[in-house]
Amino acid sequence: MSDVLRTLREARPEELNPDAPVDPEVRRAELARAMAEAPSGRDAREPRPARPVRRAWPVWGLGLAGAAAAAALVVTGLPATDETRPGQEAGGSAAAPPVRRLDAGTVLLAAAEKTERRPAGTGAYWHVETIDSTYYEVGEPGARYTVVDRSRQETWTPREPGTRSWTRQQRLGAKAATTADAAAWRAAGSPSTFTLEVPTTPGGGKLKPLRASTAPGPVKTESAPLVDGDKVFWLGRNVTMADLRALPADPAKLEAELLRWYEGHDTEAAGRPMEQDAWLYRTSMGLVMDMPVTPKVRAAALRMLAGLERVEAVGAVEDARGRTGDGVAFDARTALGTVRHRLVIDPKSGRALAQDRVLLKPAAGVDRPAGTVLSSAAVTAMEWTDSAPR
Repeated sequence: MSDVLRTLREARPEELNPDAPVDPEVRRAELARAMAEAPSGRDAREPRPARPVRRAWPVWGLGLAGAAAAAALVVTGLPATDETRPGQEAGGSAAAPPVRRLDAGTVLLAAAEKTERRPAGTGAYWHVETIDSTYYEVGEPGARYTVVDRSRQETWTPREPGTRSWTRQQRLGAKAATTADAAAWRAAGSPSTFTLEVPTTPGGGKLKPLRASTAPGPVKTESAPLVDGDKVFWLGRNVTMADLRALPADPAKLEAELLRWYEGHDTEAAGRPMEQDAWLYRTSMGLVMDMPVTPKVRAAALRMLAGLERVEAVGAVEDARGRTGDGVAFDARTALGTVRHRLVIDPKSGRALAQDRVLLKPAAGVDRPAGTVLSSAAVTAMEWTDSAPR
């Protein structure tokens, strides 16, 4: 087992079954922990443990194929504390004032119309690249500031069963989250390394301190056989490419198909209740963001989300890559308070650009201001290809 995957397994909370499906956002948290402390080394070629991956996506043996980011309640870091406010993008600069305020149904239905017109595409592998950003407080007491730790994840998920998947990961380096944080970083002597403290459970204890650097890390490429020979994604359960191809393109039928696997609890922890709409939102994010479903099925997922009562429009926002889109969101109560799970959609193409987690209303005793960004995942490539990395 590679050092990265070993660290991932050790980082998981003990109460979670190590062979249960992993909610995509939990997977992001685990990956952030692993990459923060994994030693550099040559590319790995060892089989990975049979675990599903994050956010409604490829199973654990497949790495990080594209991400739907709906929201496990595990917090992936400490948010910025001074400049970030509601409507700001994850990098810290204020988003442009919205020139229009469309309702969520209008945004999602328009995106569905554009999506279903796209060609389906074909290839031997489904390739997805994402940039993950996680925010941490660092520094001495009385002089704390926030850094954003970034990583690039790529996955190549094979179309055919009995073959191997590929992942490529690289830490891109940590940097100050805002201009005020940059000033505090310079006042602290412009350190090139940081000690990060990563919570392991919502409101719970912390993993041992991890080290992050401003410098990019090595590129790590791994390959592994598919779990059970054919499982590739998590969609309320581990699914195959054949399962994804069989999904209905009718919103009502798609919802009914997904709800076959709803049991009233969180996607990650059976002991944590979850409402049906919240479960649907979280589970379907992979269909919207980056799973290899047909354009018509992706459009059906968008239309299904448009029918959820608690999905609301939040205006024009920027993602962590500085791309402007229309935001729709689903708010959920967590140990931190109310967290907004925000989906950013490109109004021109209808594509999902990113998903963010924003602390909308801190819980009592949580010393973090409303509007602070907790994490962000931006999709930068999504396509069928005939080539895998070597």
